[in-house]
Amino acid sequence: MTVEQEHGTHLCKQVDKGITRVFQLFGKRWTGPIVAVLMGQPMHFSDLRRAIPGISERMLSDRLTELGAAGLLVREVDEGPPLRVSYRLTDAGKALDPALRELGEWAKMHLPEGWQSGPC
Repeated sequence: MTVEQEHGTHLCKQVDKGITRVFQLFGKRWTGPIVAVLMGQPMHFSDLRRAIPGISERMLSDRLTELGAAGLLVREVDEGPPLRVSYRLTDAGKALDPALRELGEWAKMHLPEGWQSGPC
């Protein structure tokens, strides 16, 4: 009898596929803060950059592209002049509001003030 037969692989708990998918996106640095900032209103790229201290233009651009590909935000070009690009959450993105609020409350209660993982 093999270890697998003895143990029964069907008894092993596996992470939920939905949790895996959400953390593939939200496990990346800056994704959560970007969505949280956009929760209030659509914003232009430069305003987003100012609202999220420490994020580089390249990282912001990459995360916005990922969020758009995931269907959580849309990119809209304001013809101007001057030409400006704004971003707004889709209904799917806005539906994250209760979950993000709960995570924020959980952090206030359970994570020490100033806690962060890794270097700044």
